[in-house]
Amino acid sequence: MEGIIQNPHSSVAFANRIRRRVLEMICRAKSSHIGSVFSVVDVLAVLYDQILRVDPVRPDWRDRDRFILSKGHACAGLYAALAERGFFPASWLEEFFADGGRLAGHATHWGVPGVEVSSGSLGHGLSLGCGMAVAGKHDGLGYRVFVLLSDGECDEGSTWEAALFAPHHGLDNLVAIVDYNKIQSFGRVADVLNLDPFAAKWESFGWSVCEIDGHDHAQIANSLRGIPRSSGRPTCIVAHTVKGKGVSFMEDKVLWHYRCPDAEERRLAFAELEGK
Repeated sequence: MEGIIQNPHSSVAFANRIRRRVLEMICRAKSSHIGSVFSVVDVLAVLYDQILRVDPVRPDWRDRDRFILSKGHACAGLYAALAERGFFPASWLEEFFADGGRLAGHATHWGVPGVEVSSGSLGHGLSLGCGMAVAGKHDGLGYRVFVLLSDGECDEGSTWEAALFAPHHGLDNLVAIVDYNKIQSFGRVADVLNLDPFAAKWESFGWSVCEIDGHDHAQIANSLRGIPRSSGRPTCIVAHTVKGKGVSFMEDKVLWHYRCPDAEERRLAFAELEGK
């Protein structure tokens, strides 16, 4: 199809490169959210390597698929994926979270090719995705809209308002992917505000739902191919993930929502990632 540029590397290798870039970006900036980024890296890698119909040469191509990172605090992963795909020079990553830099600490679309919307106010992404999906239907365009949400933002009422809106309007060009790592800012999701039975909630709202291992690249790709899964219904992918995936001492630890690795932790993390 016109406009598609295939990444020649496998999505697994792509994910490993993203993790290494993110570790360097966050340590350089002394910023946070590395655990939140690492839980979605495999989904991002599959999307940008195998699924999304996008063109780095024409980031505003009218028929492109739209991707919204609703959990905008994980933007280091998105920036790294876009740089790897050639939307902008990799040297821009050195400006992440820096005063006057182009790459803000929450996803920004201003002057950043490939970022559709600025995000980070949790609970807004799915509503934005609904609007884009409605526009695509109205204009007779074939693009799909993919929205990556956190499980924590599913505490937000605006998320569920959008979840009602999408099936009512038959938005089968819309895909919600929920990063279900089961940890949010200050604790376990089950303790802060329990979401279970999670998949059943989406189904009851009229979505076509599947649950996957959010780190298994074959499962991720298979779940995202052949959209829509059900004609006239939006799709929800509940991706079971591990916060901090890829670095053993970060995995499934709430600490790494906000903590920045120190010099020794950076060394140990790079040693693990280089060995993958």
